[in-house]
Amino acid sequence: MPGENLTRAEARERASVVATESYEVELDLTTGPTTFASRTRVRFTATPGASTFIDLVAPTVHEVTLNGRSLVVADVVDDSRIQLDDLAASNELLVVADAAYMNTGEGLHRFVDPVDDEVYLYSQFEVADSRRVFAVFEQPDLKATFTFTVTAPAHWTVVSNYPQLGMPQVVEDGVNRNGGVDKGTATWTFETTPRISSYITAVIAGPYHAEHRELTSQDGRTIPLGVYCRGSLAEHLDTDNIVDLTRAGFDFYERAFGVAYPFAKYDQLFVPEFNAGAMENAGAVTFLESYVFRSKVPDATIERRAVTILHELAHMWFGDLVTMRWWDDLWLNESFAEYMSTLATAEATRWTSAWTTFSSLEKNWAYRQDQLPSTHPIVADMRDLEDVEVNFDGITYAKGASVLKQLVSWVGQDEFFAGVRAYFAKHAWGNTELRDFLTELETTSGRDLSAWSGLWLEKAGVTLLRPELEVDDAGVITSFAVLQEVPDEHPVQRPHRLAIGGYDLSDGRLVRTVHVELDIDGARTEVPALVGLPRPTLVLVNDGDLAYAKVRLDAQSLAAAVEHLGTFDDSLPRTLVWTAAWDATRDGETPARDFVDLVLKNISHETDSSVVLVLLRQLSTALDLYVAPEHRSAKEIAAADRLLALARAAEAGSDTQLQLVKSFAGRAATTEQLDAVRDLLDGHATLEGLSIDTDLRWELLTSLVTGGRAGDADIAAQLADDATATGQRAAAAARAAVPTADAKATAWTSVVDQDGLPNAIQAATIAGFGRVHDRSLLVPFVTPYFDALETVWADKTNEMAQNIVVGLYPTELADDASVDVLGATDAWLDGHPDAPSALRRLVLESRDGVRRALAAQEADLRRA
Repeated sequence: MPGENLTRAEARERASVVATESYEVELDLTTGPTTFASRTRVRFTATPGASTFIDLVAPTVHEVTLNGRSLVVADVVDDSRIQLDDLAASNELLVVADAAYMNTGEGLHRFVDPVDDEVYLYSQFEVADSRRVFAVFEQPDLKATFTFTVTAPAHWTVVSNYPQLGMPQVVEDGVNRNGGVDKGTATWTFETTPRISSYITAVIAGPYHAEHRELTSQDGRTIPLGVYCRGSLAEHLDTDNIVDLTRAGFDFYERAFGVAYPFAKYDQLFVPEFNAGAMENAGAVTFLESYVFRSKVPDATIERRAVTILHELAHMWFGDLVTMRWWDDLWLNESFAEYMSTLATAEATRWTSAWTTFSSLEKNWAYRQDQLPSTHPIVADMRDLEDVEVNFDGITYAKGASVLKQLVSWVGQDEFFAGVRAYFAKHAWGNTELRDFLTELETTSGRDLSAWSGLWLEKAGVTLLRPELEVDDAGVITSFAVLQEVPDEHPVQRPHRLAIGGYDLSDGRLVRTVHVELDIDGARTEVPALVGLPRPTLVLVNDGDLAYAKVRLDAQSLAAAVEHLGTFDDSLPRTLVWTAAWDATRDGETPARDFVDLVLKNISHETDSSVVLVLLRQLSTALDLYVAPEHRSAKEIAAADRLLALARAAEAGSDTQLQLVKSFAGRAATTEQLDAVRDLLDGHATLEGLSIDTDLRWELLTSLVTGGRAGDADIAAQLADDATATGQRAAAAARAAVPTADAKATAWTSVVDQDGLPNAIQAATIAGFGRVHDRSLLVPFVTPYFDALETVWADKTNEMAQNIVVGLYPTELADDASVDVLGATDAWLDGHPDAPSALRRLVLESRDGVRRALAAQEADLRRA
């Protein structure tokens, strides 16, 4: 039985037999609430007499007709495949089926808005879920044209990749079988797309609110722009900002790529219960609905939306116009969009310090991922779809983008973009592999990139750079070298192009006085350019953040950073110091309590919202996992008190004030701290400029629930005031955070043992389950977690299973004396050597988090 997996070898074999031409897909969305009608006509060529299969995941298949010959459904349908034998040179296949609506964020997701009971649908097909909607050769290299026809309630809006042909045709007046308002039924027919991969096709349907603009492409075409959201969110949709960013991105990319926007329109749709940040469907990009801001959010979140908008727009060229042949090159698809979106954000929007955000957020993600036992080369070996599903990680996105940034510096930006333009011109509407991309860069730069590719793309691991310097009695540098340390598991010495910066105090500010750019290679690289200079107060290796490498500070520089970190004039070097301090903490080189002190002493001076966001996350991780258990309670209480004091002292209405209040609420545990939360929630105490809006009310209430100071009645009252989808998610998290054994058991059962929760409620429940002040509440679930793993993986969809495997792993109990989490994990791994590789990978990664936590705790315990 093939199940739902597909191997790379099978895909290659199928591509050697089949060449797809066109799909005509007809969907009837009026037959809910559990299934919809799907009718697919596929035209394709094949090796005469050959056999292959087409993909379809559907509860019922009614008809399969190949070249006019009706096939016996029971004979040809097996799991997710329909067997096709005795093919002709030119073939036409008709498949009629009932497909299932999903509530997992995969396939065609169905959502009912609790505000008005309206139904909203959207598709999510990457990696391989278009087969949940229509019959398809589900692999990226079998491109074809697509023509969609959709029947739906007449009052809906229906969007696909290409514009609709004329007005919707009313086919049945006054009848609606979908459970919505009785307003009749209509049919939308859409223009045929160019040749694209199935995973970037899309259907979005429902009574979406739409706002329309347009722009002029460099080739003179008028490109319609649409921005969509649910009707109940329309008042919060800031269309002008979204369109302004989109226009800036269009201009930037068309100039950089030398190719006009390749599709006929560009719609951006904010959809409910979306699993990721966004998806690059050609001409119909879907976004996480949280990017429609109904309450005040940190500027970091607004910047993240801008980067995401530009990331998906970059995919219209890199990924949609030119597509990877197989998922081995997923990294290039995502890394290129990640690099380009950061570059465009920095050069074409108000977030001119986007590379600081990239360093703090993305590169920290990459460094963390690259030190896991599951780390892999950027060019990963994707043997099958299960490998791909767990590979949307920090290597694929952030490390790849970091390495591309370094490549641009090495070959030259003009030469890099000349190669990119040649690549698009040569491979438009086709499929490529990494070698195709490198070939164009080699031609324009004159450099042989095979050695670079071998070291950076085909080998895993991250190196560590340390400065080694000696100074004479007069404070003059007598020797300076950069040491490159490599991990034992991946002992690869790589060349780096980087800069070394020297910073001195001037009028109380740390100002750069020395800047030396050089290439380093090998275990030790001498830096003669610094010999003979006065030793700066602070020395920073990788100043400017060109290199992809972990960095340490020498003892004097670290002391200067602790004392003067808030005095840098530029946010990037300050962020590099933060990163170095955090990495040393994670590696157990410096005590976690020192990092906590560093953050609490200096965070009020941080000017970059995204850096504040990252630091507060790191602060929580340090307190929860890295501080020695003997000191944890006192440190947590002191940290929460300090966060509240900083919030009270912060500028009224500032971004930092909001973030500090949220962080304090998440950590409040003592009677006095919970009193302060209650006073904020009830309005008995106020902070000037701080508005207790709906989302912040939920955060404050959940803090009280976690602390045992509020319960089900309070949650129900707040939900009555906020009877929205966001309110339902917040209530689910709050209920799971109730500090009782019964509440935890109820949450566990709803997530692990039952299948009724939609993806967004599942994720919220998992998040609330882990919120505890008394960790003993989680101990009873350690054994059930490991007992359930294989069943969860087999019975639930990939997204839902991953949420459980990662989200419910008992990392919080790493040091609990009553349970041996590390031992239990090892016992499961030893006892399940044949478990799916993707599942084992997730468990191994979680295990590493426990191992690292225990090592960091030992280092913290040794603190003087």
